[in-house]
Amino acid sequence: MITGKWLIHIEETRENTGKVCGGKASALGILHREGLTVPAGVCICTGAYEAYVDRTGLRGRILLELSRKPFEEMRWEELWDISEKIKHMFIRTPLPEEMEKELEERLIGYFGEKAVAVRSSAPGEDSAKTSFAGVHASYVNIHGVRDILRHLSLVWASLWSDAALLYRKEMGLDILSSAMAVLVQEMIDGRVSGVAFGKNPDYESEAVVEAVYGLNRGLVDGTVEPDRWTLSRQTGKIKTHLPAEREKAVFAGEEGSELKALPEAFQKNPPLTPAEVLEVFELARRAENFFGTPQDIEWTFRDSTLYVLQARPITTLLQEDRDEKRRWYLSLRRNFENLKELRRAIEDKYLPAMQAEAQELEKEKIGKLPDSALAEEIERRAEIYRKWYDIYWEEFIPFAHGARLFGKVYNETVNPEDPYEFTDLLSGTEMLSLERNRKLEEISEKLRKSPELMQAIKEQNEAEETAPKKAITEFKEDLNSFISGYGGSYSESPGAKKGLRRLLLEMASHPPTPMTAEEKDSNRIQYLKEKYLSGFEDKNKQCAAELLDLARASYRLRDDDNIYLGKIEAELTRALFEGRKRLIERGLEKERLPGDQAFFTPKFEAELIKTLRDPDYSPKWKILPQKQKIPREKVNPRQLLGSPSGRGVAEGFARVILKEADIFNLKAGEVLVCDAVDPNMTFIVPLCSAIVERRGGMLIHGAIIAREYGIPCITGVTDATELIKSGDYLSVDGYLGIVTVLKRRE
Repeated sequence: MITGKWLIHIEETRENTGKVCGGKASALGILHREGLTVPAGVCICTGAYEAYVDRTGLRGRILLELSRKPFEEMRWEELWDISEKIKHMFIRTPLPEEMEKELEERLIGYFGEKAVAVRSSAPGEDSAKTSFAGVHASYVNIHGVRDILRHLSLVWASLWSDAALLYRKEMGLDILSSAMAVLVQEMIDGRVSGVAFGKNPDYESEAVVEAVYGLNRGLVDGTVEPDRWTLSRQTGKIKTHLPAEREKAVFAGEEGSELKALPEAFQKNPPLTPAEVLEVFELARRAENFFGTPQDIEWTFRDSTLYVLQARPITTLLQEDRDEKRRWYLSLRRNFENLKELRRAIEDKYLPAMQAEAQELEKEKIGKLPDSALAEEIERRAEIYRKWYDIYWEEFIPFAHGARLFGKVYNETVNPEDPYEFTDLLSGTEMLSLERNRKLEEISEKLRKSPELMQAIKEQNEAEETAPKKAITEFKEDLNSFISGYGGSYSESPGAKKGLRRLLLEMASHPPTPMTAEEKDSNRIQYLKEKYLSGFEDKNKQCAAELLDLARASYRLRDDDNIYLGKIEAELTRALFEGRKRLIERGLEKERLPGDQAFFTPKFEAELIKTLRDPDYSPKWKILPQKQKIPREKVNPRQLLGSPSGRGVAEGFARVILKEADIFNLKAGEVLVCDAVDPNMTFIVPLCSAIVERRGGMLIHGAIIAREYGIPCITGVTDATELIKSGDYLSVDGYLGIVTVLKRRE
């Protein structure tokens, strides 16, 4: 029978209740009626979700956030930002009074003070066409009705996770019509848990059983390695057993679940006996008979009783993850233990090795090498750069998830008014880019104190081939030291030093750059840290502090790693420019050669090497003109919408950056408008009054550095570099994410 307006008992669900109860609850109802043991519970139906978002106005607010930019144009970082903002709305928005009262009464009457699991059951979830496996949230060992309702909101919020948004996009589902039912079930504190596949996706004649001690949480999130058995689908005979190391397991704690070391006796023995393996296999076979297709079963043993927690059709990798980019993006999501291992590898192994290799490359006098040796050196440097580029994507990029994981925990624990408040707590780390900016400020301060030196530098800057004057010797040494220590690939391009001199003169012509935000507001950071840690019980405070420390390292390295990689790239670029110079000396026309490292493609590299090795070889590269954009109707919008990524409001003339050389033309007080602030160009940020970027994300480099300096920043502004022209006068509202063109350039 239906209990009240919003609840349905699991045993009352049917195949035709899928739209109301979701796939997971409907499947469990069928298994219960077929005689399998299912934890007792109720389903909070989709009608409760629909009423909640309508009565609280959340539906309109969600639509507003999703309308900031066309969904298909959003990058991964932007999806995460929007997801975090929408999920935070659910945490901050209380249930309507009538709904809250009814749910409280029904849930107390059904569960009392029993521990429960609160799990997603969205329509279409666990169906043959759409599995949503691992996309929506589940919580275990929840006590008391208030905590159940809090976790109800969190499960509803997971409907809008970045993974869920990507999946719905991939499957062609209407995102705005999505709804969520939620299962609340008696918590089964299993001694052994696992999964069973009625058919092995790789070998159709086999079935697979995986098991761990304790709860399934460790197996599902990858924290705990399972024992694995393969069985014959026809006979149930065990064919192989692959034992795990069995060092840890997840058990129910006072709150949620805890990862604990296993006692020695457990480590030596498999979690299942052969008879229990067969019992799980028979469970999977019975479920397959009920549904008519092989099932992916989640199960647990409490004492000797086998419970089925979940059943869904097995979907192949091709069906479930057809989008290669989505698979890559989801692979970036790492658990806490894995992130700690990544951090150790990055800080103790990769960064020191990368820095040492860059220093060794810098020492080499490539200008004195014969052409054939230079060709070999270019080849070697290209191989070194590609090696580190691969490591960057495989190790460094996933580590950036540490800041995102912290943001999720911070928001769910602290429940701040601003969903991005956690970034204030992560700021104030000693980033290389901030150190680099201070070095530039030190050089510009020397110029401020010496008008004669400024004039000498200005004259040198304007001359094409002027011998260095004695007055600028120290300045030249400072500049060379800066480029050696921090310069990215741009530092090897023609005119880079000249551009830096021009930039330093601009800095010296204005008052010193104000202190960065964290230097001015260390008290706020301490306040936020105390607020965050106060949300944890004493025994969990240490783990919470470790997560904060890891997140700060993730936040810092999100910027630093690009500077380290930039040093390696700069050394490859230096060799390529040396090769280019030699071809010009041979009489090859400049017009046939790239003049900017942006055109240093693998094709150019290969042809350059061949030409250096063989004086008679005629290179076959061709510099193609930039791709012409399809003409469209000219528009001059007065306002552009993006995502607020750095608080504050500012006005200024726009400086649009279309190529690397443009960065050196920035003047103090201008609004930097670009596709994205590359880590190797963040040294110009202190001069800006604001930043506007086409690419989006709270954790992209421009947004991170803007917040460090307290500069307004808006990201994810569609066609920003086309719709805004250098010289337009802008107002930038970093609170609302609105760019207003106050006056167009004449």
